[in-house]
Amino acid sequence: MSAKPVQLSPQQARRIALGAQGFGQPRPSGRVDRRHLRKVLDHIGLIQIDSVNVLVRSQELPLFARLGPHDRSLIPSATKAGDLFEYWGHEAAHVRTEHHRLWRWKMEQSLSGPWRSAEELLKKRRGYVEEVFQRVVADGPVAAGDLSERTEKKGSWWDWDHAKLALEYLFMCGRVTATRRPNDFARLYDLPERVIPVQHLNALTPTEHEAHRELLDMAARSVGVGTVRDIADYFRIKPTIAKPRIDELVEAGRLIPASMHGSAQRLFVHADARTPRSIDARALLSMFDPVVWFRPRAEWLFDFHYRIEIYTPAPQRKYGYYVLPFLLGDRLVARVDVKADRANGTLLVPGAFAEQHADPKLVAPALADELGQMANWLGLENIRVGTKGNLSRPVRSALRQ
Repeated sequence: MSAKPVQLSPQQARRIALGAQGFGQPRPSGRVDRRHLRKVLDHIGLIQIDSVNVLVRSQELPLFARLGPHDRSLIPSATKAGDLFEYWGHEAAHVRTEHHRLWRWKMEQSLSGPWRSAEELLKKRRGYVEEVFQRVVADGPVAAGDLSERTEKKGSWWDWDHAKLALEYLFMCGRVTATRRPNDFARLYDLPERVIPVQHLNALTPTEHEAHRELLDMAARSVGVGTVRDIADYFRIKPTIAKPRIDELVEAGRLIPASMHGSAQRLFVHADARTPRSIDARALLSMFDPVVWFRPRAEWLFDFHYRIEIYTPAPQRKYGYYVLPFLLGDRLVARVDVKADRANGTLLVPGAFAEQHADPKLVAPALADELGQMANWLGLENIRVGTKGNLSRPVRSALRQ
């Protein structure tokens, strides 16, 4: 039976959300190992992957935000140990191997309804995809470049040749899975049984209904409090499919209807959610951190309008190229443009911008300290702050002190 609806203040909603994401506890004070990674994954469920390496690849930032400085081989070693595999869990993401069973519905859908470009390939070159699969069987792990037939120069990022397209189709269908080559971050495609522990491959396959319901329960636990769209977006389940499953979770007592002062949105709080008395967080968040990856939620929950400007021409950028939100306490208080100048051992900060509600004098020392920890973690000896933004001068002053 569903629980009585609850009413939340904006502060309570933020604390619930951040607590659910693992920001309710302090960072570890000692050595960080795979146990800490597992605890982070208990909170966030999966880690989105992105190849841009201006600062550090995005998948490393959620761990730094929650754990602070740590061994940067943590994710690769967990993958090698059979804890993680790659799949389209949100976008491309590191997903727990024990959750392989929950994604088989998506793999089966991809097998029966490939995207148009793969469909055209299957028609034009009958048997080619199977030839590529047999190459993985014989020689895996393989990179797309190992099988490429391309003779001309590659165009855009999504200019895939037939070999890449075939491998991606096999990957989407679950016939192959993938890890990453450490030196250039290329996907290495291999058979699932060579990557995923046998007990997870042999786990019973739930129905699509059951898988959706379990994924939405997990998503709601990671969200803490959210709308149907917030919960559905977490694992990219269509809201029309998610809504009846969410209603079932309400009826089962797993989700509690809620509302927030000043908002007309219908919210849901997970039954396992806790409301910390305070959140003492300090973190530079990846643009693909679950706290901010669904932009409408960042707006209603944190009053934070956030857009990526990587693809915006430089003269039209408002904040910069690689801009990270800065979390302090339970608020997003600033956005910071950052870049690692590895050749000169310097963390570059071209711009730092305090939000309208934030006091730069309070934000600057915390941000300076966080930048110092990040520089040390990345092996950069210096920090150079530029002149853009109302927070740049206070941060420079704090770094000098």
